[in-house]
Amino acid sequence: MKRTSFKIGQLVLMGLVTLSFDLPVALVRSHRLRSQPIPQPSTSQPQTATVQFPPADQNQLTQLLQQAPQLQQQAWPQLLQTLAAKFEGATYKGGLLDQSLKEELVLSLSQFDCVLFVETVLAIARTLTVEEPSPQVFSDAVQAQRYRQGQLQGYCSRLHYFSDWIADNQRRGLVENITPALGGIPLNKTLNFMSQHRQSYPQLQSKANWQCIQAVETRLQSLPLHYIPQAQIRGIEASLQPGDIIAVATAVPGLDVTHTGLVYQMSHQAKGLIHASPGGSVRIAPDLATYVANVDQSIGIIVARPQNLQQ
Repeated sequence: MKRTSFKIGQLVLMGLVTLSFDLPVALVRSHRLRSQPIPQPSTSQPQTATVQFPPADQNQLTQLLQQAPQLQQQAWPQLLQTLAAKFEGATYKGGLLDQSLKEELVLSLSQFDCVLFVETVLAIARTLTVEEPSPQVFSDAVQAQRYRQGQLQGYCSRLHYFSDWIADNQRRGLVENITPALGGIPLNKTLNFMSQHRQSYPQLQSKANWQCIQAVETRLQSLPLHYIPQAQIRGIEASLQPGDIIAVATAVPGLDVTHTGLVYQMSHQAKGLIHASPGGSVRIAPDLATYVANVDQSIGIIVARPQNLQQ
């Protein structure tokens, strides 16, 4: 397997240090747990999101939602895998969330970075669990996962570090970080990649955004981080379910994760990874442990399990 190499600019473009998500109020109402607020830029007010969603992708979503009666019969893990597989071959494109200096809600069913792919699959699955699936429910679901406490309040409200994404979504009942339960060990790192590479982020040329991201990083110093070392992945594969979120933990200074994807159950019981690959498209790596071992500077994985709020 070809070894994957990452440079600073690639990490930024891949969306690994700038994330995004959110769910409809109806889906999170019973799970509303408040996280510690992060100071927002003084000019930042709750905003009505400008939505970027290409018409062709909207049509694709409509066609997919028409399959709801059949898809809703599947168990939650299988539903996640079925939906993920529908995007196999879709184009990989980095930096989709950062094409505008104004924070906008970016939706796509045809182009993905690795995080956007995970977000999209989960949002569609959650849309299919409600009584009346619709494009608006999907849009709300993406926003709910992408932003702190589900509120789009500018660039700094986006959950840029994946460990922060997991923790914030867990507080609202959307995922469960199962890394510690699988035998994960502490990941002793200071997350400050963004502040240490300010020049790589056009949005951080704004003093308000810059100061806000520094406040986020300061808060994250108290966030417990765990990972499953590379040598232990084989031993925990049997405990993984289709659709579990896999984040590749990294030795890159200041950063927790360099890639994400979803567990894919292979026909011979082995666990693979379906992901938006920087190699060019959404594809299935047939052996999870082997794939992770070949990611440059990888040290293991973080695992989060998406929760079905309707169960």
